[in-house]
Amino acid sequence: MDRKELADLLLPGITKTIEDYEKMYPERNLSDGAIVTRYAPSPTGLPHIGNLYQAVISRKMASQTNGIFYLRIEDTDQKRLVEDGITKIIKSLNDFDIKFDEGVTSETTETGIYAPYIQSNRKEIYWAFAKYLIENDMAYPCFCTEEELNEIRQKQEKYKSRIGYYGRHARCRNLTIDEIEKRIKNGDKYIIRLKSPGNFEKQFTFNDCIKGKMELPENDLDIIIIKSDGLPTYHFAHLVDDHLMHTTHVIRGDEWLSSVPIHTQLFRMFNFKVPKYAHIAPLLKDDEGIKRKLSKRKDPEASVTYYHEQGIPTEAVILYLTTIANSNFEEWLDCNKDKSIDEFKMEFKKMSTSGALFDLDKLLNISKNYLSTLKASEIYDRVLKWSSEFDLEFKNLLEKYKGKSIAIFNIEREQAKPRKDYASYSDIKKQVWYMYDELFDKETKNYEFQKITDKEEIKNILNTYISKYYSSSDDNETWFNKMKEMADSLGYASNMKEYKLNPDNYKGNIADISNVLRVALTTKTTTPDLYQIMKILGPDTIKKRFELL
Repeated sequence: MDRKELADLLLPGITKTIEDYEKMYPERNLSDGAIVTRYAPSPTGLPHIGNLYQAVISRKMASQTNGIFYLRIEDTDQKRLVEDGITKIIKSLNDFDIKFDEGVTSETTETGIYAPYIQSNRKEIYWAFAKYLIENDMAYPCFCTEEELNEIRQKQEKYKSRIGYYGRHARCRNLTIDEIEKRIKNGDKYIIRLKSPGNFEKQFTFNDCIKGKMELPENDLDIIIIKSDGLPTYHFAHLVDDHLMHTTHVIRGDEWLSSVPIHTQLFRMFNFKVPKYAHIAPLLKDDEGIKRKLSKRKDPEASVTYYHEQGIPTEAVILYLTTIANSNFEEWLDCNKDKSIDEFKMEFKKMSTSGALFDLDKLLNISKNYLSTLKASEIYDRVLKWSSEFDLEFKNLLEKYKGKSIAIFNIEREQAKPRKDYASYSDIKKQVWYMYDELFDKETKNYEFQKITDKEEIKNILNTYISKYYSSSDDNETWFNKMKEMADSLGYASNMKEYKLNPDNYKGNIADISNVLRVALTTKTTTPDLYQIMKILGPDTIKKRFELL
């Protein structure tokens, strides 16, 4: 038996060669400098914010060079798959408006000429590449049992050797073809390992797009390339897929940095062009002065579902992730407020090499700025959509009072310096609940009267306003003039400058009596414009709320 026959015995039924697949998946017809990137998650759970961060960078680098950004599903770890895992991945990305040029579109559909994009459907392709290695004495079957592997590990630990399957520890590396044939006929189970040509004592040098020049030991591990279930490991699938799909840049978390010697070695063993690698530093959190990696287990903001549940607009999340991705984006944004984020040019050299601090407060501030730019009708549509999933009570009120709700959201909004009260859709109900009778009536009232606390004085101010000065038809100027007139009549200063010069001559000032009206109507001392609030509430609600006091 020669090595070709051995390859047929180990991986039977494969008729196509590497050359056949390269013809099936030809070079992409793209312009010079175009970048091809991929987002390649495992359907083992919901993506986290770090995954989204990577996807934002990968999409941006491809789109700004007229390249390709595609979705590949890496599901070779069949034991860890979750139900509807692909659907959850696609939906979570769509929720953030992450669109792909090609790749997987659902659990059963995909688009693009480099399909299939789901790794478990590419088994024959991986086998063809593995057969090439076996035929050329660059891979071999390993029959070691778990017990034997544990024995190797225990000896390595005992003698303080490097842990792994390499060199003299690689028991099956030098089996003869006859020995292999005999063991296969005996029914012994096997996997396929790479026959690494590397020397761990030598340094391997490469240039990372983000981190710059890097030096790591060469790989000498005889890594597994085909598992016992016939599917490839991540390392081998990465080689095959990124070669055939013509990925130019592999953008991934820096936890994969140590794998570069393995991956580069694989590409060179096939004489393939090695893609460029860009390893993204992790997102960090300041935990009482100590910086640590953002954790899905410890930090709710690490989960992408958090932003939808809180109602933080996806645009704000993308803006923030771009801010921490490139150090010059914030300055660019300040100088180009009217431009689309698509016009910003992202650069690898502007990315952090050690880790980016994830600041939720800064994200919420960006969100406030973003939401302040939207029209009231846009806020209404977005809050209605959000509340349909997360707050049905508010959703019903929004539908019942559409015109009123839009008017509420428009208070101090469409002007040169709009208010920036809302950081999320979930904030809005908390801040405007008093504008809806249904919410106001059921709420336990905690009136925040400050300067004027005497109940009789409060009642006198409210009764005087209703009986002598209130008119629902007043414009803003008329309303304010009446407020000044009422202040004078009740012994309060209508002129703030005069009050500051002679405070002892007055009970207080116009701001104090305005605050009495404000608190009586809203329970709060700080609200948007009082005139607009009263205009929306209307005479019946105003009188009813005054009577409660």
